[in-house]
Amino acid sequence: MTYTKTEHSWMFYDWAESAFSIIVTTAIFPIYYSSAAELSGVSNGNSTAYLGYTISIFTLIIAVLSPLLGTMADVKGFKKKFFFTFFALGVLGTLSLAIIPDTSWFVLLIGYAIASIGMAGSNVFYDGFLVDITKPERMNRVSSRGFSLGYIGSSIPFLISIGVILLSQNGVLPFSTISATRFAFILTALWWTVFSLPMLKNVHQIHGIERQPKLIKHSFKRLFSTFRQLKQYRAAFLFLIAYMFYIDGVGTIISMSTAYGTDLGLQATDLLIVLFVVQIVAAPFAILYGRLADRFPGKTMIYVAIIVYIGVCTYAFFMSTLVDFWILAMLIATSQGGIQALSRAYFGRIIPSHKANEFFGLYDIFGRFASIIGPTMVATITQLTGRSNYGVFSLILLFIVGFFVLTKVPEEGITTVVEELSSTI
Repeated sequence: MTYTKTEHSWMFYDWAESAFSIIVTTAIFPIYYSSAAELSGVSNGNSTAYLGYTISIFTLIIAVLSPLLGTMADVKGFKKKFFFTFFALGVLGTLSLAIIPDTSWFVLLIGYAIASIGMAGSNVFYDGFLVDITKPERMNRVSSRGFSLGYIGSSIPFLISIGVILLSQNGVLPFSTISATRFAFILTALWWTVFSLPMLKNVHQIHGIERQPKLIKHSFKRLFSTFRQLKQYRAAFLFLIAYMFYIDGVGTIISMSTAYGTDLGLQATDLLIVLFVVQIVAAPFAILYGRLADRFPGKTMIYVAIIVYIGVCTYAFFMSTLVDFWILAMLIATSQGGIQALSRAYFGRIIPSHKANEFFGLYDIFGRFASIIGPTMVATITQLTGRSNYGVFSLILLFIVGFFVLTKVPEEGITTVVEELSSTI
């Protein structure tokens, strides 16, 4: 399957911004933050909890903003502007992590929240561009390849960062581990910026509505109208409910896995190496999920991924050694990219193209509001029990509910229903 220049440019944004996902969200920042909190006298359990609460707060902010911004971005000419604004916010927030003193653990959380809002906001509009850059029958492959490129691309700056940190720890490089960590944040911001240029240059909005007077007021009306009509889009509505639950579990595991490993007493070096291998393993599996989704019914591979994550939560409850963490990480690697890529593609096929950003705004708000529950659940149960594995195990409930609701999503006639509803709007 060959890809167009526009498809390649869109997919390369995954290559660009995924460096943030692994270096800041998953690996290096959580370890850096945990060290800063420990130096300030904050216990491991509380530092993990504060990180969870921070994730919940910035998730709430982007969840509130994204539907309205998505509605406004469906106006022709606005989608790229909103995308660039959040992209710039994310890059600047990432750079701030290299400037904030390592003793200011609370300020570090604020910088992390700002950067994460920028990353999450840009992804709302990035996902919305999927309907502009390819055809419905190509979305599984394009979306999955994007995630695969993300895993490969993010591995390069991650490997460089690990190398610089390890060399500084062993005295090979003439600067401290703190300086090496700050270098990782700067590298992430530069990588994100440079490889976003094809997206900024070659991807353009095709579907949209004409601009009307009093844009904000009209956008609110359209948003409320869509909420009222959402039940008419039965497939999309039920899918969003299912997605809200299972993607919450996925996101919580991604964002808090390193903090969990740290709580278990695993060394930072071991954690970084495991997470690097996860990136390598996840890339081909994301492509595999996309190809299998072309052979089997639309939801089958999503079911498979959910079952894998149920196994992950169960195994995490008993995890106590580095070997256990390796096994758990490899299980996650097989399905982490696939479940996200296929969810994005599946939703893109069952919504009206001219309201893509509005619907992807809803897609994001369901995912983001749910992501408030997961980290809060893990943080609260961890604090109450003093054991992180109890918190992670509680996530199994989210996957079970998501699986059950997904079985209720209509499989047949989705495209026809959407086209009929689209023609009446």
